[in-house]
Amino acid sequence: MDGQEGSGLPASFEAAWGQRQRPSKGPTPGLSLELIVNAAVRVAGSEGLRAVSMARVASELDASTMSLYRYVAAKDELLALMVDAALGPPPNLKEPDEGWRARLTCWAWTYHARAREHPWALRVPISGPPTTPNQVAWLENGLRSLGNTGLGEEEKASVVLLLSGYVRNEATLTADLTAGKAITDAAMSGYARLLATLTAPDSFPAIHALLAAGVFDKADDPDDEFSFGLERILDGIDALVRARA
Repeated sequence: MDGQEGSGLPASFEAAWGQRQRPSKGPTPGLSLELIVNAAVRVAGSEGLRAVSMARVASELDASTMSLYRYVAAKDELLALMVDAALGPPPNLKEPDEGWRARLTCWAWTYHARAREHPWALRVPISGPPTTPNQVAWLENGLRSLGNTGLGEEEKASVVLLLSGYVRNEATLTADLTAGKAITDAAMSGYARLLATLTAPDSFPAIHALLAAGVFDKADDPDDEFSFGLERILDGIDALVRARA
């Protein structure tokens, strides 16, 4: 496929949008962009992101490495399309009478669930604004959720950016802690004992107040932490919406 034409996007992105046909220069029978991306997602899910290479994906599909380059010109393109596939389409909007808060809550929890289902996708750096089909659909969905709030268009965009950043950060933290097995009750209890040993009440009174209250005695449910932060962000958005009313 050619490099960049028309929209200025890579040809593989245009194909994902349905704006291009399959490559004309001798495509491998039975091979498609969707099959390539799905195979790469399987490799990342079972072997980790580092295992993903054009050669490894070609092996997964029992195809030649060069045949993949007729569909995807570079690994960076493949990674972006993998993230788009893992994210999937956004949730259906709630009914208008349920309000913007219910719609954004559904948006955030669905995004969080997809990110936790595919933690490898969180390791792919964000290199620019969304340009792949599902990611643009998520942006549209989030903006439409704020349609009747009275917020300005720039404010709506900022709200979606704030919320997506929070979801991504929380999902990344959960993935890191889970990988390090640092969120067990035993680990948190050990952390409490460590803090008690390292710190003195007169120098670290706030920390010792937590220790006395038993805050570190057991691990929190990650969903509880996510819910707490999400509700506080939505409270702030609600204050802005009321100010604009």
